[in-house]
Amino acid sequence: MELIDTVDLMCSEHHENRLLAEYRQTKIRYEKLHKMIVKAHAGTLDFVPKSPLPLLEEQAAAMGRYLKALEVRCELEGLDVYA
Repeated sequence: MELIDTVDLMCSEHHENRLLAEYRQTKIRYEKLHKMIVKAHAGTLDFVPKSPLPLLEEQAAAMGRYLKALEVRCELEGLDVYA
């Protein structure tokens, strides 16, 4: 899934769909950032980030906590984020 695939949900009139879109968008961004961090640690990243690695790791940790909050919200609202 790519960010473009979440546009219809984000533009929905139903808050449940917008919540799912918010979760999916955050998940996509988190996974890309995580992959970049792993490659940086492995020495296989094909560019040098302008931001220091500890800052990127801090961002990823914050995003992980945010994803957890969104997952709990979705669970409480009966939305399946794993579908």
